[in-house]
This record gives sequence, structure tokens and C-alpha cells, in this order.
Amino acid sequence: MAEWVERNSLTMAAWEDPAKVDEVLRAVDSKLDGTRAAASSTKRNRRILNVAMEYAVKHRILRANPLPKGRGAAPKTSSAIDKRSLLNPDQAARLLGWVRLRPRGGKRLHAFFATMYYAGARPEEVVAMHVADVRLPREDAEDQWSELLFHTAQPEVGKNSTDDGEIHEERGLKGRASDDTRVVPGHPSLTRILREHIEKANLKPGDLLFQGEKGGMLAGSVIRRAWRSARGEVLTETEFASPLGRRVYDLRHTCLTNWLNDGIPPAQVAEWAGNSVPVLLATYARCISGQLPDLKQRILARGDLPEVTAAE
Repeated sequence: MAEWVERNSLTMAAWEDPAKVDEVLRAVDSKLDGTRAAASSTKRNRRILNVAMEYAVKHRILRANPLPKGRGAAPKTSSAIDKRSLLNPDQAARLLGWVRLRPRGGKRLHAFFATMYYAGARPEEVVAMHVADVRLPREDAEDQWSELLFHTAQPEVGKNSTDDGEIHEERGLKGRASDDTRVVPGHPSLTRILREHIEKANLKPGDLLFQGEKGGMLAGSVIRRAWRSARGEVLTETEFASPLGRRVYDLRHTCLTNWLNDGIPPAQVAEWAGNSVPVLLATYARCISGQLPDLKQRILARGDLPEVTAAE
């Protein structure tokens, strides 16, 4: 394979030709169909290419990095959430309700989506949960808040990217030490949903909380297909074509936004979400709403400038 690549590739001298550099940059900025890639994809592709060029310079294969630098070298991207993607309570209830009535695995997927909606977890964190990671109160307890422990993520990376040929790869929580954990309160509604799910599926403490049909890890393709079907059945044609809940991840975005709008301190939301406070605010600040009347009253409470009598 290496010999074939060598025979069919240009030499590194091609990078000294500005026209060739522009050609490569146009390619990494485009999708396979020739249309322009998303700004985030373009930025990522250029970053990877830049690492390769710096490696070549370090090992004296190239005299200098041929990629453009400075302003305009890469498209600007924003980490802020599109407010149009967030679900209101009625929309969330209808989507989760449709999933629950789905003949094939509906109740299991309903509990999965509810965990994201109420606890703000990432999909790869929810699929990695075991029954023992859910601390449920007694059924007769007055306080029906539960606790969810997150300590592992199982993102899908593909069979060719794992040592054991599995689709998922076990990792620590995003942005944290490998052995770090995160405890998130479970809304009483989520407590009821998870208790019913565990009892109906007869799950044991060491079992995966959300299993595939054959008992293994719940596949991302199944999750995405169920969510896409729910959107198609529940939303209007205009809503379906919009960013509204387009990604499963928007359940997490909705949860975190709700917490902020409910007045939960950003530091606490960041802890529950597994984010830093700066990242949380940069991502969700535009979605905070409903607090303007109170904020206006706080500004008015400071008072106005005192009256000043003109000097005679």
C-alpha cells in the first residue's frame, strides 16, 4: 500500500507551488460533492493539515510551512447554540411521547432521551451508564429526586479505530481527568421513568442501563433513526425543515438552557454539564431569556442621576 501511495503521489516539492497549495485548500474546504463544507469542518481540516506541515518542517522535509497564516486563513466559527434548535416543553413532550409508543424498543429509547432532556448528559455518556450509576430514592420517599453518576463515555469511533474491533471506544469524561466523575440530580419525572425502565427490563446493578436488542451497547444509528422518525411524525413540515431539535444533542442543549433560564448559577450548571464556566456561557449566553423584566427592575433600583441646579 505504501509503495502504491508513493508511486501515485506528488513529491513534497509540490508544496512550493502556490497554485497547488490553493488547490489543496479548496479541496479540504469542500465536501465530496463539491459543495462548501461547514466552517467548523473547514477549520478542523486546516488544523490537521497544518500539523502535518509543521511536522514536515521540523524534520526538514520542507523549508517552511506553505499554508497561509493570519486573518482570513481559516473561516470564523461560533460555539454559540442556535436558539432555533431548542425545544419547548410541549414539543419535547410530544417527541418523547411518540418515541415511547414506538413498537420496537420505544420505552427503552424514551428513557434514554429523557435522561438527556432532564439530566443534560451527552449521548456517549448515557450509553455508557450502568444501572448502578443511578441512585433512586425509595418509592415512598417524600423527596423523589434521584442522582445520576457519570464517569465514562463510549463515543462511536468505528471498528477500524478500536483495538478490539468494537464500534464504541471507552473514554473518560470529556475535558476531565480519566478517573473523574460527575453527579447530576435526576428530576422526579426522570426518577419515575428510570425506575419503570429498570423494573420492566429486569435489569441488575451491573447491567448496562440502556441496551441494544441483543444486550450489547445501544447503537448510535438506532438512537438517531428513532429521533429522526419522531421529528418526522410529530413536527410540522416547517418545523421539521428547521433546526428545531434536529440533532439528538439538542436535548442536552435544551436542558442546559432551561437550567440557566431557571436561575441555576452558571457554575453549578457547568458542573452538572461537565463544562467549564467560560465554555458554558460562550455556548448558551444567547439562549438565556425570561429574566429581562427582573434585570430592568434591578437597574431602576439604582436610581437616576440627581437633579443639579444650574449655577446663576
